[in-house]
Amino acid sequence: MDDKLKKKIIHELIKTFINAGDIALKLRDEGLKKIIKDDNTPVTNGDLEVNKIITSKLKEITPEIPIVSEEVSDNKDSDSLSTFWLIDPIDGTYDYLNNKEEFTLNAGLIINKKPEIAIINAPAKKRLFYTFGINNSFELKNNVEIKLDSGGSSINKELNALVYSDNIKSEIKDIHKKYDIKKITKMKSSYKFCVIASGEFDLYVADPRASEWDIAAGDAILRNAGGSVKDIKGNEIFYGKKGFKNPSLVIKSARLLLNE
Repeated sequence: MDDKLKKKIIHELIKTFINAGDIALKLRDEGLKKIIKDDNTPVTNGDLEVNKIITSKLKEITPEIPIVSEEVSDNKDSDSLSTFWLIDPIDGTYDYLNNKEEFTLNAGLIINKKPEIAIINAPAKKRLFYTFGINNSFELKNNVEIKLDSGGSSINKELNALVYSDNIKSEIKDIHKKYDIKKITKMKSSYKFCVIASGEFDLYVADPRASEWDIAAGDAILRNAGGSVKDIKGNEIFYGKKGFKNPSLVIKSARLLLNE
């Protein structure tokens, strides 16, 4: 897939993601309907409606590419996918249910087991991020593309980390100490990839948890903005693993990489 086609796909998704984000907020304002899935996690009518909107558009513009979504069973039994979409209609369902702002809508295209293009909308934050290739990660502000560089031009600023929980394990604290982290902020959804890609934060470390659809879109946006996404041993992360489970994660900004 050439760069021109990748850019065309992302630009065709922008309007769909803005519309889906508006609908997600509207459904929340009207009162969400929640059920508990077999894995004991919640799903709402908002998740399902956004999933329908996004998957419908993807089938229209890339009918030949399989889709793996958190909210449907299609293709989840496969361990041989190489090029496919990973969709998380709403990441951060707790925030979505509780009138918080950091939930996101996500789609990432995996090509040869690596994330190449992606789009993330954080509608309550009024922020939309996307990428269509290396050095082509952007935030859309007032219909203007603002290029992301993951903070690579701000070498001397203090380094700030994100964490998933207030209960930080000693191994993660050791990594924070190694990089002389000055400030820690809790954040749960894929929004953390976006704010590291934009240079607002620098580091996120996590034990193995969640699934590939939770990180694929953010991974592409950050990598293409000059950042790094690897496991805790420094290995590159590939997608399409059996069960679509994540390894440990160490997410770094370009600024942090320049300080290493």
